Formats: sequence, structure tokens, C-alpha cells
Amino acid sequence: MKLQKLFSAVALACAMVFSGAALAAADVIRVATDATFPPLEFVKDGKRTGFDIELIEAMAKAMGRQVQWVDIDFKGLIPGLLANRFDVAASAIYMTDERRKVVDFTDSYYSGGLVVIVKKDNKGISQPADLAGRKVSVQVGTKSVNFLKENYPAVQRVEVEKNQEMFDLLLIGRVDAVVTGRPAAAEFAKAQPSVRLLDKALTTELYGYALRKGDPLIGSMNQALQKLRADGSHAALVTRWFGAAK
Repeated sequence: MKLQKLFSAVALACAMVFSGAALAAADVIRVATDATFPPLEFVKDGKRTGFDIELIEAMAKAMGRQVQWVDIDFKGLIPGLLANRFDVAASAIYMTDERRKVVDFTDSYYSGGLVVIVKKDNKGISQPADLAGRKVSVQVGTKSVNFLKENYPAVQRVEVEKNQEMFDLLLIGRVDAVVTGRPAAAEFAKAQPSVRLLDKALTTELYGYALRKGDPLIGSMNQALQKLRADGSHAALVTRWFGAAK
């Protein structure tokens, strides 16, 4: 009888531990990002920061959840999501038809688009059509790669792993231009007076957070985003990171 009571007590204790762990896990959202894309996500003083980082944290708070961040290269975001390594991919991801085939997206939280950056003293590139035959750096796994393949096949693409590498190649003259998202391009141009953005954008895009297809978490995230829009928190973050509501 005593042995039976002991087994029952141990079983109850184990059940309570596992139940507590399950509840703790349910309170956590695993969010992956490639924190190399200022001002949306980047590392400053050893800490992740940026518009995406703060918005995700605010959405999680509105949901009564905590965020467990996962750092990963951009090209690994969708494969990692599908492999259940994390729950959400939040890294300035454009909501393209191609991506919608394999993942679901939240409502859009910001608009951007692909733009071209060149050196100010480059007089040979004044419009996108001038990219033909030029060396253009793009980041692997981003829409920039396929967009140039499909629309500017004469461009010599130089594909790199990290966002900063694109800009570095431009500054040292290894490429003639960079094609990337407007927020990061504008941030770079602001810090580097030797470069400029072409007036004409290549595309207009919408950013969204990616989840596995059918994940019910998407409904809670959309409700949290709507709440932040309604109470002005979203607009305040936009102004903080981009200077004006959009």
C-alpha cells in the first residue's frame, strides 16, 4: 500500500511538472528573424531591436504571451518555419503569391517595395532600365533575386548571404547597384551620403508575418495587430522607426 501511494505521488508530481511545462510553452511564441535589416530588425549593443522586433513584442504582450527569439539567416526562414523550428517568421518578409503557396500570412503591418541604390557619382544609372548589363548585389532568399531574374535578365546578379554585404560591395565598387527593400535602403542612404536611391521604385509590396498554413495563432496575431492600430501604438512605432505614419 505504501509503495502504491509512493508511485501515485510520483505520478502526480510528474503530471504537475509536465502540465506546468505545457502551460509555459503555450504562453511562448517562438519567433525567427534575420536581424541584419535596419530599421526593421538589427542588433545594437548586443541586443535585437527595430520595428519588427518592437511590434512583435507589443503584439505578444497584447495576446498575453512571451516571445522566444530565434536567429536565423533569411533564406532559412520559410524552411525553418515548415520544419516547426519556430512558430512565426518576422523579418521584413514580402507577402508574395509564391510564398503564399507554402505559408499563411498575418494582415499586412507595413508597406514597402524594391528600390535601387547606386553611388551618387554613378551617372550611368538613372532609371531601372539602366541596370541591364550591370553588376547588382542582392540578398539570397529575398524577392530581389527572382524579380531581377524575371524582369531584368541582362543584370549580372551578385548574390550574398547578408544584407550588409550588398551595401559593402557597392561602397568598394565591386557592384554598380543594390536592389533591396525601401526601408533598409533609405536607412543606408541616410547614413552614407555617397549613395542615392533612384526616384522610380521597382515594386510596391506589403510586409506580413509568416506562419504555417492553418495555424490558429494567426487569428490571435491579427486581433493583436488590430488592437495596436486602434489604440495608436502601431502608428507610434511607425513614426519612431520611419518618421511618419504609413
